[in-house]
Amino acid sequence: MRLVIAGIGLIGARHLAHALEMPGIEVVAVVDPSLSQDHVPHFATIEDVDLAADGVLIATPSHLHADHAEAAAARGWHMLIEKPVAHSLEAADRIIRAADRAGVRTLVGHHRRHHAAVARLKDLLDAGVVGAPVLASMIWAMKKPDPYFEVPWRAGPDGSPVMINLVHEVDLLRHLFGEVVEVAGFGSNAQRGAARVESGAAILGFAGGVSATVSFADTCASPFGFEAGTGENPNIATTGEDYLRICGTEGAIAFPSLTVWSGAADWSQQPGVRRESFTPNIPLVAQLAHFADVCAGAAPLVSAEDGRKSLEATLALEAAVAPRRVAA
Repeated sequence: MRLVIAGIGLIGARHLAHALEMPGIEVVAVVDPSLSQDHVPHFATIEDVDLAADGVLIATPSHLHADHAEAAAARGWHMLIEKPVAHSLEAADRIIRAADRAGVRTLVGHHRRHHAAVARLKDLLDAGVVGAPVLASMIWAMKKPDPYFEVPWRAGPDGSPVMINLVHEVDLLRHLFGEVVEVAGFGSNAQRGAARVESGAAILGFAGGVSATVSFADTCASPFGFEAGTGENPNIATTGEDYLRICGTEGAIAFPSLTVWSGAADWSQQPGVRRESFTPNIPLVAQLAHFADVCAGAAPLVSAEDGRKSLEATLALEAAVAPRRVAA
């Protein structure tokens, strides 16, 4: 696969590093108007690229995704678009229409679906190890350093942890439990006082009857979060702590340890406990390998339409947790 990478910020730089090391992937160009690299030819815009390519990885700020996707689709490039697929439903629809017009395929970068531990969790739930899922409880609580917000677009509402981080969690919960039908919540900006939500809690109701609580903050020095628990992000310290617990009619499971409690008929009995195993992988690498298959004709694991559904649920969550007042 001949690949163009558009955007080499925090996540784009990680994609570039992996892609340069992967057999079967040739990075033919990088597009970024401000950041530079010296591995491959560099261009300021997608339109400037004068090399042949099969696909593009769009890792630019989300409010630019639709513009860049339209330009890429016009070139006939298949697209891997970082999450969220776009910043609005209207922009997501532009991406879907552009891909349909050009006859190209789109994969949305919800890379946690490619994580081996997530795949094992999904298999265990589908196999009924906890019976019918009823409840889920999730805590994502990290403390972002102040320099993180020195990037201009992160300083305002677009720097909300909902659209940057919780979109991952919403997509994961959709992957496990199906479609979100109800959202309620409360949010605060009491610590930094910026014009964005920085902490809060939400309740998500799913069509199948599962209720999930999601507590979040980018102001807490805690060990709880997907990245901290799994160690999948080199920019975030690894703690190995569980951040998600799922309870069902016949047991419970904690993630990412994959600790399973089962065998108790009711509260009078002691459940058995065990830990399930899996073979670790690098999800960004697995996602790139899948994108190569998508460019060759495979169906995407996360289509643009699927990414739009996660975006819609995340936007509803963001609206539910919008701070009622700006902190003094």
